[in-house]
Amino acid sequence: MDWGTLAGTALGAILGVSTTLIAERSRWQRESSARERGIKRQLYAEYLGALSLTTHRLRDLKRSPGLAREERVEQAGEILGSTNAYHLRYQMLIIAPAMLSESAEQAFMRVRDLRDRFDEPDISADSEWSSTMRSVSDALDSLRRAMRSDLTTD
Repeated sequence: MDWGTLAGTALGAILGVSTTLIAERSRWQRESSARERGIKRQLYAEYLGALSLTTHRLRDLKRSPGLAREERVEQAGEILGSTNAYHLRYQMLIIAPAMLSESAEQAFMRVRDLRDRFDEPDISADSEWSSTMRSVSDALDSLRRAMRSDLTTD
């Protein structure tokens, strides 16, 4: 048997296997990246939805006539807990990149500040409500921009 033929066959096999392994690795990385982006997209949407729903419900609670202060305070706390915002917040802090985690935390804090406005004796006459709502809106806008940026840079 000719050594040249044997060496050529071995080299061809090595190149073929190497090319296949490289192609499989590349495909795996693309699929993994797409899966990760899908998970992030879902989490980001759920988190924004929970914060927006909380804000909407708190705004509705402020407009509710005939509730005693204690009832409003209790309902405000229940609203924040019932929208799953706490649970999603911790997922965001684990999954999101550091830059986005900061925005996610700030948005949550602003929504919590809104909830804390109900500690005031008369929420209907609260002079800080408008500025707190503006702060929530700004924080949610900032978070939304950061999320879009993260999803488009992958």
